[in-house]
Amino acid sequence: MSFFMRKKKLVVLTGAGISAESGLKTFRDSDGLWENFRIEDVATPRAWRRDPELVLRFYNQRRQGVREARPNTAHFALAELESDFDVHIITQNIDDLHERAGSTKVMHLHGEIFKMRSEKNPHLVYPVEGDIHLGDRAEDGAQLRPHIVWFEEPVPMIERAIPVVEAADIFLLIGTSLVVYPAAGLVDYLRPGVPRYVLDKKLPELRGIPNIIAVEKPATEGIGEIVRMLKNH
Repeated sequence: MSFFMRKKKLVVLTGAGISAESGLKTFRDSDGLWENFRIEDVATPRAWRRDPELVLRFYNQRRQGVREARPNTAHFALAELESDFDVHIITQNIDDLHERAGSTKVMHLHGEIFKMRSEKNPHLVYPVEGDIHLGDRAEDGAQLRPHIVWFEEPVPMIERAIPVVEAADIFLLIGTSLVVYPAAGLVDYLRPGVPRYVLDKKLPELRGIPNIIAVEKPATEGIGEIVRMLKNH
């Protein structure tokens, strides 16, 4: 007699480190600069109010860069884990590399580069493939802006991410320094006893976090080791 075996719920929190290995630059290790721009000049509401044309140009360039990038072995490995686990990816990244690698349950905490929205109504969201220009309007007449959560803005998706983390049977952290909140606080919602795996070329501060298995390697180099441990768990 056969019966249904529930797959363990594997929740993966990914950050800039996994996308960096696909050639997408990050400000994480470069003194607050992102593609030679100060974050304050291109990724805050104040920057948008001060110089929206500069902000649009910056994200139009980022969109082109993401379009040219390709998923790496870590992205593909996470997608392949869906055959063994109920995989839920929560990412701080705005690119679509997880989806292009084949992952089917991806939650973007900080927005998506291939979407745009009304600057007045965050619920008026549209797909975008090319560039956004000054004068491009949403249906409410407001200027369209990147569908990105900028610094100093609330992170509405965090409320949807919390119950996903609370239900995790296994938790995996890849390529994030755990310094950007509220995303970094998600680990606090894990149930006691849940195994926690961490993969990063430079491990974040882990003191005080129990049940941790850490691999200090770049994502593409260490993912095979992580996958083996997960399957033997």
